[in-house]
Amino acid sequence: MSIVIGGMIGLGKTSVADMLKAHFQHKGIDSKVFYEAVDDNPILPLYYELTQEELDAKRIPFLLQIFFLNKRFKTVKDCINWRNPIYTIQDRSIYEDWYFAYVNKNLGRISELEFKIYEELVDNMMEELAQLPKKAPDLMVYLKGSFETVLDRIMARGRSFEINPELKEYYFEVWKGYDEWVMERYDASEVLVINMDNTDVVNSEADAKRVCLEVETKLTEILYTAKAHIG
Repeated sequence: MSIVIGGMIGLGKTSVADMLKAHFQHKGIDSKVFYEAVDDNPILPLYYELTQEELDAKRIPFLLQIFFLNKRFKTVKDCINWRNPIYTIQDRSIYEDWYFAYVNKNLGRISELEFKIYEELVDNMMEELAQLPKKAPDLMVYLKGSFETVLDRIMARGRSFEINPELKEYYFEVWKGYDEWVMERYDASEVLVINMDNTDVVNSEADAKRVCLEVETKLTEILYTAKAHIG
């Protein structure tokens, strides 16, 4: 089965992915995590650290969205072709990339023409994926949190290029529409919402166990429903 971990910047997608992998491995279930390209991303620090004038001149936001889209398209194909694990876990999905591009367009960081080209590329990629077996995930684990929690987690993570106070407006613009996008527009899979305002899978073993149980219960429900339809 395929799981994607979605949610706002800083809420702990990678930590949840690693936790689920360890949980499944402990139960003797093989799994593999496909991580978001952050640490080896040459464009991301530029996106956060350049001035607005530099962003506009060098079109960094558009370049960053193309970079992520390309990486996630490859991840989807890798998940399909990876035969060994019973579970594949993706650290953010290709479906969320459109939302980030949309926010950047609304902020004027991506032009209307760039967004049109981006959407055409997304459509072409989705047409390719439609020809492949099981391209969609079975479950999105969506990490939801208040804006205060998002800021606290970003600061606690301590990535230098993410903690510029001037980025607060950008984070808010992404955050304010995220829940609506997931609940109203995302339709690739079932969604399990985890409230990160009262969940800390890194520092609370009880929280980690609870989230693992919720995910496992939801996957069992999905499997049961699928078998019922086949039967």
